[in-house]
Amino acid sequence: MKKKISLFVLATTLTITMLTACGGNNEIANGGKTQPAGGNESAETKTLRFATWDTGDALKIQQDIAMKFEASHPGTKVQVEAYADGFDQKLAAGFGATNPPDVMYMWDFPTYHQSLEPLDSYASEDKDLNKEDFYAGLFNYGTIDGKLYGIPAGFTTRVMYYNKKMFDDANIPYPQDGWLWSDFLDISEKLTDKTKKQYGFGVRAENDTYDLQGFVWSNGGSYISDDGKTINGYMNSKETAEAIQMFGDMVKNGSAVLTGGKGQQSGEDIFKGGKIAMWESGIWPLESFKQAGIDIGTVEMPAFPGKPVKGVVAESALSIAKDSKQKDLAWEFIKYYVSNEAIKMRVADLPVRISVVNELKKDQDPLYKPYYTMLERSDNTPAFLMNTKWNEVNRQLSAAVEAVVHGSDALDALNQAVKDSERYLK
Repeated sequence: MKKKISLFVLATTLTITMLTACGGNNEIANGGKTQPAGGNESAETKTLRFATWDTGDALKIQQDIAMKFEASHPGTKVQVEAYADGFDQKLAAGFGATNPPDVMYMWDFPTYHQSLEPLDSYASEDKDLNKEDFYAGLFNYGTIDGKLYGIPAGFTTRVMYYNKKMFDDANIPYPQDGWLWSDFLDISEKLTDKTKKQYGFGVRAENDTYDLQGFVWSNGGSYISDDGKTINGYMNSKETAEAIQMFGDMVKNGSAVLTGGKGQQSGEDIFKGGKIAMWESGIWPLESFKQAGIDIGTVEMPAFPGKPVKGVVAESALSIAKDSKQKDLAWEFIKYYVSNEAIKMRVADLPVRISVVNELKKDQDPLYKPYYTMLERSDNTPAFLMNTKWNEVNRQLSAAVEAVVHGSDALDALNQAVKDSERYLK
């Protein structure tokens, strides 16, 4: 699953290095068909290109999935193209040259949807997909102007991690679902010991404004109006400012440490070092926390008094290029990729199918249950899906948030961000 990719697409032409799903034959791609190097004639093989942003173990699993698909589809080769951190640039170059991969991971639908094949008819007419088995809200993130452009492949909501040993050593009860932000602030202060360089919480020096939306929504705020046209009175509202100011105040009063800035360790690394008692994130760092030997717990996000907790979803979906010459084969690959078998192979992703969650009892495991609880609370529409000019606005918002965690007043910073951004919405 993609952790963090720039919202700004570089329209440069790049030479794409392609990693094949299974090696050993030294095959040469040739116009969507392959033949063995060395000149021996063989039956023509259809080559399906699949672009991913993953690397390492996740990439290896995707290559294994590709091989299983090939085994059940004789005459097909899935060419896995690992774009890694250059995903946006390479994808944009492929679209610009009308030579995109057939299937690709996707998240930024506002930017790319015009280059993607609408999937409504595929999803509604193909009963093998079993659309009702997916968590329904996940389809909202791949829908633009009423058309579906992506099939959910993986997701994460955001939860609060906590170090059980640090709580035990301080004789503080573990946080429970239903806790308040006032409880969180009190715990963070109690678990801070500056003589040991130990803090209750870590605040990111460079926050992703997308992730902060859950906190803003939980306090009754928003970055933008429901119709996606207005930011004044929303981005700089009292509720929005309060949610962001809270983290700046924690850094000021010393109950939290700033992480991930220039010359600073990441919050994940400090948490693994036992110097942060609580850390907020998605599913991504969970395995590394386990491998570091941290006795961890997870809990849903705290609530503001009298207000429902809200969450935000980070989702990876699969899309088909509008320029693909093999749309039906691409659809068959997507169906397999989101099948129960393939989902269970992708152990780093939270399952998107209800049947898999029930089978694996993920929603009953105390460590994983909060992700699914927060999914039920994630029904707000993120700002970037509501206005095509959001990238420009987000630059000003990001600068404001960064200023706040470094000591600026949230309302002042957000007022300036609104002033600098409104011209983009006209």
